[in-house]
Amino acid sequence: MTVGADQIKELREKTGAGIMDCKSALTQSDGDLEKAIDYLRKKGLAAAGKKAGRATSEGWIGAYIHAGGRIGVLVEVNCETDFVARNDEFQDLVHDLALQVAGSHPPPRYVRIEEVPQAEVDREKEIYAVQAREAKKPEPVIQKMVEGKVEKFYQEVCLLEQGFIKDPQVKIKDLIAQKIAKFGENIQVRRFVRWQLGEQNS
Repeated sequence: MTVGADQIKELREKTGAGIMDCKSALTQSDGDLEKAIDYLRKKGLAAAGKKAGRATSEGWIGAYIHAGGRIGVLVEVNCETDFVARNDEFQDLVHDLALQVAGSHPPPRYVRIEEVPQAEVDREKEIYAVQAREAKKPEPVIQKMVEGKVEKFYQEVCLLEQGFIKDPQVKIKDLIAQKIAKFGENIQVRRFVRWQLGEQNS
């Protein structure tokens, strides 16, 4: 079903969840606002959205060395208090995120969608559109194909959009949202770096 911008806005105001999460919740709930709120609450996204603006000045830097010392990853994850930063479950989350960056193929290049340069997105869209036109697809179909390809592109290059390596049905952003709901604090992945033996890092 088609979800209207007004519905998304209302759900965002009630839950504080992100635009794409609200759209997905409304689609899954056939446009029923209350069911969409329940859907977000079950995923922990409503609570996460409300805490998203809070300052995260504490945190933990996790390291992971993989494949006989051939791949190394550092990940910085921020939270609000030192109490949570030193919690074993929080540190396990940081370790899992480092594992995610090390084990993903291809590895992510950005934390979130907002970090991807628009020029890179435009270039990908152009490539997908040309491929679809060469396949003689009608224009409305081309647009849908491009949208689908761009979404897949984001899942490849953005850490938060990837399926969790230990449970591919759960996106990394949803995993973090669950931890936000559990700890009652804002949690943000700030940055990561990945080295592979013999590769030139930019």
